[in-house]
Amino acid sequence: MLACVRGGKKHPQHKIYPYLLRDLTIDRPNQVWCVGITYIPMRRGFLYLVAIMDWYSRKELSWRLSNSMEANFCVEALREAIDRNGKPEIMNSDQGSQFTGFEWTQALKDADVKISPLVHVNMRCRAVHGRQRSLDPLSSLQAATAGQRTTG
Repeated sequence: MLACVRGGKKHPQHKIYPYLLRDLTIDRPNQVWCVGITYIPMRRGFLYLVAIMDWYSRKELSWRLSNSMEANFCVEALREAIDRNGKPEIMNSDQGSQFTGFEWTQALKDADVKISPLVHVNMRCRAVHGRQRSLDPLSSLQAATAGQRTTG
């Protein structure tokens, strides 16, 4: 089982969740979703893109941009994905602070979604990052904001 580790020790407020995908046959939509964040370099600083994808269909379910790494933009994307597509049985994510903190884990618990940490980078969730880079609004956004300052 895995936990968020800070300085070699488990964060005292973060629960340890088991990896639920081992030996699981993923054979239908909304069985497992995965989520990832990617950095978009701007002229001054970064924007952060979170994308949620259905593991089986590889469909992008929701995404959000933010100029900070706070968890709220991830939770907004999660709520939109659930509103549009129903809820998954399992959410698979890395162990970044956005996905191990109270706001994210509570949103999943409130929706009755099981939490599974990403044990290692895999090809299916790498597709999230590849698709994040191909979203049409990004090129427009980068062009429109190229000379603007981003704030945190």
